Amino acid sequence: MKNDDYQVGRILSRREALMLFRASGTAILFGCISKKSQTVQAQSSISVPTTLPACVVRPQQTEGPYFVDDKLNRSDIRSDPSDSSVKDGVPLKLTLRISQFNSNGCTPLAGAIADIWHCDALGIYSDVQDPSFNTIGKKFLRGYQVTDANGSVQFTTIYPGWYEGRAVHIHFKIRTSTTSKQNYEFTSQLYFDDSLTDQVHTHTPYASKGQRTLRNTEDWIFKDGGEQLLLTLTKTNLGYAATFDIGLQTV
Repeated sequence: MKNDDYQVGRILSRREALMLFRASGTAILFGCISKKSQTVQAQSSISVPTTLPACVVRPQQTEGPYFVDDKLNRSDIRSDPSDSSVKDGVPLKLTLRISQFNSNGCTPLAGAIADIWHCDALGIYSDVQDPSFNTIGKKFLRGYQVTDANGSVQFTTIYPGWYEGRAVHIHFKIRTSTTSKQNYEFTSQLYFDDSLTDQVHTHTPYASKGQRTLRNTEDWIFKDGGEQLLLTLTKTNLGYAATFDIGLQTV
């Protein structure tokens, strides 16, 4: 079992969120939702009235041992620059829409650096040494993009595989700086519907690894807020696509 992650962060109550909004030097992750929504979901799953802007707090989750700052500025992360090989798997178009939270609500955040990284169809990460593999020098399924004027970045990747001890997931990290030159960083993970993963993993090359051993509800990291980090996927001609909204409060 890989010691991939330890949990940090949790879902905040409305009272805790209000206290953090007033605190300086705090970076918080939000998911922007429809302005028609009038509630913030507390950890107890009870909806409470609020006058906050239409954002709901999402949990930060661990970076894990496999982040490597390779500084690969690219949208298509399937290839390995070291040998031009391309990772096989069901194509996935992932769009992140990043906003900045302030007293006026959520507005697009341009110029933020958004990294994603994840394992391949057989559960292997690139550019790391692990007890079960050594991929130092390989760069597949890693990369970053800088948000445009609309706060958006888009990645072309594959649906991740699985490995023992974790549910299927994608890691992401957002880094930005403010006018005060202070850097802010937020790291978390994205998850997939188990029934869809079951379907995808029946195809090659996923099927050669066998049946996965852990589902979302059994993943101890997913249990603490993972429901708020689930991707909603749509079928495309080639594979799947997903868009995920993220907000950052920076000072």
